[in-house]
Amino acid sequence: MTFHSMWAELLPIGRSSASGGYRRYAWTGADSDCRAWFKEQAEARGLTYEVDRNGNQWAWLGDPAAGDAVVTGSHLDSVPDGGAFDGPLGVVSSFAALDELRGRGAGPRKPLAIVNFGDEEGARFGLACVGSRLTAGELTVEQAHRLTDGDGISLPKAMEAAGYDPDGIGPDPERLARIGAFVELHVEQGRALDLSGDRVGIASAIWPHGRWRFDFRGEANHAGTTRLVDRRDPMLSYAETVLAARREAALAGAVATFGKIAVEPNGVNAIPSLVRGWLDSRAADQETLDAVVGGVEKAAREYATAHGIDLDVVRESFTPVVEFDHALRDELGRILGQDTGLTVPVLGTGAGHDAGILSGSIPTAMLFVRNPTGVSHSPAEFAAEDDCVAGVRALADVLEGLACT
Repeated sequence: MTFHSMWAELLPIGRSSASGGYRRYAWTGADSDCRAWFKEQAEARGLTYEVDRNGNQWAWLGDPAAGDAVVTGSHLDSVPDGGAFDGPLGVVSSFAALDELRGRGAGPRKPLAIVNFGDEEGARFGLACVGSRLTAGELTVEQAHRLTDGDGISLPKAMEAAGYDPDGIGPDPERLARIGAFVELHVEQGRALDLSGDRVGIASAIWPHGRWRFDFRGEANHAGTTRLVDRRDPMLSYAETVLAARREAALAGAVATFGKIAVEPNGVNAIPSLVRGWLDSRAADQETLDAVVGGVEKAAREYATAHGIDLDVVRESFTPVVEFDHALRDELGRILGQDTGLTVPVLGTGAGHDAGILSGSIPTAMLFVRNPTGVSHSPAEFAAEDDCVAGVRALADVLEGLACT
């Protein structure tokens, strides 16, 4: 199958007719349809298909137990109303790159595998990269069992309902020991390649990033009968904190976003008793990130005190800076530049990825495909088909250089 035909098959799955975006949440019907598509692609190519203890899907060319395998792939789930390319581009491109290798007559001397990591976006349970975190031991079994969705359904119950056995979830060092290199292709979530005029780039590092929950607790009351001076309205402190986050990030050259909010009792004619907001912040280095988050929390506490509001701040997740394996990164640059003599651009990213999670256990690297608008996590996310095909060829070159020569 061509890249175009595979992309067309996958495109309708989990797409909202209302928003045009995708709602492929972990262990739901849309996710199951995506997983069925992956299995079909593996079997159509005669690859050895398996699902690991954490629900991640694998398609193997060669003996999985031989060791020193070269693995590629990404994820198929989405953020709420996300775009088509974030994750799926890497999976579709992996199958297309394998087809390209076979078309060249390249015979791998190492095992090759394609992987679909489960629940990368964290849209359902609030934690990103669950499948790869469990595999790498960065998420304990106890922590995983405590994850629940908005309806109170736990991760194990969701897996069980989707037909998977949750009893075996946990670290998988034996599987990781088989892998010599993991290369993830991804649409760029920014405009660096568009500005430089390049179709494909290589990742240098992932910025440190995390999620913090701010709980502003006030007093519920009647919106129409309570004087302004008598109110303990947590929405005021929250709103001022949102502006503080923008200010702190701008001063530091970082990013900080309050993108999710929960309000109680959530009535039009009621002053809230609780406003819970989630801060996502990212920066080029740890010192800058600490300064931004510290500045936001300091401002939030000052605003809360001024309005008679109680405030709790909880760090829900954190990923330190990830420097991709320098030797592997340099090898990707050598492979992609050997015929053209060109230098492939190397760029950092503020987005987290499975490759970043795995980097502490195995050598990892990433390829980026040009995104002309820089828009991501939105239905407007886009990459031109010519650029996608260029990404497939680049990935095929990399796999040939790492596994076939």
